[in-house]
Amino acid sequence: MKNKFAFVLLTALVVFFADQISKFFVSSNMSLNQSIPLINNIFHLTYIHNTGAGFGILKDRTFILILISIVVIGYLLYFIKDIKNTERTLQILVGFMLGGTAGNLLDRLMYGSVIDFLDFRIWPIFNLADSFLTVGVIALIFYFWKK
Repeated sequence: MKNKFAFVLLTALVVFFADQISKFFVSSNMSLNQSIPLINNIFHLTYIHNTGAGFGILKDRTFILILISIVVIGYLLYFIKDIKNTERTLQILVGFMLGGTAGNLLDRLMYGSVIDFLDFRIWPIFNLADSFLTVGVIALIFYFWKK
């Protein structure tokens, strides 16, 4: 795909839909606060609603989190123009962050909270959007550090 905008947006859409489908599956098949051990005491599916950001910061500050998400999405869309057509890795990482941010933003707009369900017991419960955002941000740091 030659068009970097289309490539980033396609990547973001894949992330967004994977996130939303996984959240739909969990919320449709589990009761709120239900936990299903997949690997006992190591990895569970635990369905919760998170009114904050990562690690519970800004709990019940939905409006602020919505504003932050909109600003991040706006910046990422603006940043695409600065990416070279040959920088596929950078395009993928921006797509990860864009799709992850959009996935959690939609939850906040629809429910006032984010659906989380991946529970490793030693870490706060999270979702696919959080995973893609984290991978995108950490990989982006290494990407620019290498340059």
